[in-house]
Amino acid sequence: MTRLYLAPVLPLLPLLLCGALCGALRAQPLLLPGTCSFELGTCGYASEHGYGSWRMNDEGHLITVDSAFLDQHQKAVLTSPVLDQPDWSCVRLVYQITGLGSLKLHLRPDSDNFDYLLWTSNQTSDSWLIASVDLPNTTNPYQILLDGQPEHGPGNSVAVFEIHIVPGYCVECNFEEHHLCGYSNTWNPNVNWYVGGTVARESDLPLNDTTEDQRGHYMYVDSVYAKHFQEVAKLTSPMTTVAMDGCLSFYYYRDQERGNIFSVFTRDQLGHYEEIWRPVVYTTAGWTIVSVDIKAPHPLELVFEVAFNSARGGYVAIDDISFSPEFCHTDTEPTFDPAIANCDFENGFCLYHQERAASKEWSRVSVKPNMHRIGDHSTGSGHFLLANTRFSSKPGYVGRLHGPFLPGNHKYCLRFYYLLYGFGKVDGGLVLYIYDENNVAQERVWSLTETTRGVWMKAEFTYMKPMSSKVVFVSICRNFWECGLIAVDDITISVGDCQMTSGSLPGQCDFETGICGYTQDKAGDKADWLRVRGYTPTSYTGPRGDHTNGVGHFLYIEASLMRPGHKARLLTSDLRGSSSPQCLIFHFHMYGSGTGILSVLLRHSNRNQDTLLWRRRGEQSVSWMRAMVDYHCDVRHQIIFEAIRGPTLRSDIAIDDIRFTRGPCEDPGDTISYSGFSEYFNEIEN
Repeated sequence: MTRLYLAPVLPLLPLLLCGALCGALRAQPLLLPGTCSFELGTCGYASEHGYGSWRMNDEGHLITVDSAFLDQHQKAVLTSPVLDQPDWSCVRLVYQITGLGSLKLHLRPDSDNFDYLLWTSNQTSDSWLIASVDLPNTTNPYQILLDGQPEHGPGNSVAVFEIHIVPGYCVECNFEEHHLCGYSNTWNPNVNWYVGGTVARESDLPLNDTTEDQRGHYMYVDSVYAKHFQEVAKLTSPMTTVAMDGCLSFYYYRDQERGNIFSVFTRDQLGHYEEIWRPVVYTTAGWTIVSVDIKAPHPLELVFEVAFNSARGGYVAIDDISFSPEFCHTDTEPTFDPAIANCDFENGFCLYHQERAASKEWSRVSVKPNMHRIGDHSTGSGHFLLANTRFSSKPGYVGRLHGPFLPGNHKYCLRFYYLLYGFGKVDGGLVLYIYDENNVAQERVWSLTETTRGVWMKAEFTYMKPMSSKVVFVSICRNFWECGLIAVDDITISVGDCQMTSGSLPGQCDFETGICGYTQDKAGDKADWLRVRGYTPTSYTGPRGDHTNGVGHFLYIEASLMRPGHKARLLTSDLRGSSSPQCLIFHFHMYGSGTGILSVLLRHSNRNQDTLLWRRRGEQSVSWMRAMVDYHCDVRHQIIFEAIRGPTLRSDIAIDDIRFTRGPCEDPGDTISYSGFSEYFNEIEN
């Protein structure tokens, strides 16, 4: 029997694997256009103009980018030929990062304005590593991009040995590829997964893989070296880059019922395990097929785990792992969109309703941009819900706002924004309950505590119920002193844990982890945009908190550090040109009697003069306001945010939550402004 051992945690190196297995001929997988081993050339891959260059190794076999040939902070971008593959596919990437550096893989749809980051690594190694990246099905042509950026310094480089594009999902594998589809073994001194399936054998392991071909291969683990009770071996798939909803199928071969425990788990990005299958009946019929439904709204890994009780625990083998977007069983509940419970209240109450239909316990209101009252969270001038108004602020009253029912046995993440007005006490004035399908309160999941006033705060929590359930917002007015005005806006519900993040979309920046590659324009005597959180130091100017969550970061100019007329310019990273229109969306804050000018400009790569796209002058509102800017540029360009200090110190200008989308910008619709100057908010009838 020939054994091939998988290195701990990482898949085996392609060259070592080939050396061990080439005696047993492998069936070659179907390779799609875009595949390249860099033996005789670059297969249509080319370095993108304006960046550093990828270079073929003199002896072939790999393509590399070396810091010795790059300027400081420069990167090299390798672009594939245009690919037109409508079905789901998987990129298998064999690469190496020597010294310090990073490698990223982007998807560039022909119809979109931006490149989408699918995968990134900065893991250095003295040998080749394997990455598997899912390419979703699409009806539009696209390119894949490899962004290599070794840090400046001797010995730093990034190299790519081969790019294989194969049909199907990255978790699928028949173990005929020499790098085993990126599956990895978790190191255990005594029990590990091996490659099985050669012509000569001296054991009772399966003589063939599932194809009955003696030259085929499978993965197996046996107990011959187990020394302790519950010795565990884990075989882990690559982390998917997409959500997984559908049918997982695989074959297994197990020679004992009691000597081992065989289980299959999913593991998410937070490291949470969920068992999805274990055999309930012991079978001796040879290779047995298993089909199990997976419903995961997030990327995951598959973990095949075998635990042995002793050295006589037998063995387990697996082969032919496949995945289909169709569920295995017709009675499996179809995937649904929890966005039915989302609402920004711009067009009414959505699917939310008050417990008493004729009541005004929750009022839908709007506030005209002004210097006294905060407007809604979405746009600064739109609609939101308000509790404890003059129509409902009666001592002892309770107002309930019911959301739509959502199916049970799902983990949900609820996010919403709330705002506190006035001076009344609000501790416990807003409470969230989960109600069951019988309209009975099951659990209190969130309660308002006294917090910063005058800024929209984000609240979020994760919940899961076995039955159909809904969220109910309960406002409470205990007495005259404990009846503060409470506003709610932008409710969203998604499937999954709130801690599970999908990462920023291309062109998106909320300044929570930095400035997203933006740069300060140092030409001439220019000031800087400052990244801060909380209040700005000068009174009666600047925001009380950021737009993203109320306690996060934003950029602003500090007027006390600038002269009147002094400028600060912030430049985005280089943006790819597109033949289609583009839409820039951001939030800005211009509050203060001496506020100056905020402008957005377009800088073409082939023009000397910047083009003005948008401008606001003077004090606008005490709220964060939304700006939507349509523009078109078919060459590489940058967007510039320029702030000019006004005549007095009360001239702070702030920006937050910048994002780019495919244009044109959506029509915000006709908004009727309602005054917020009076003692009471103007009510809007539905």
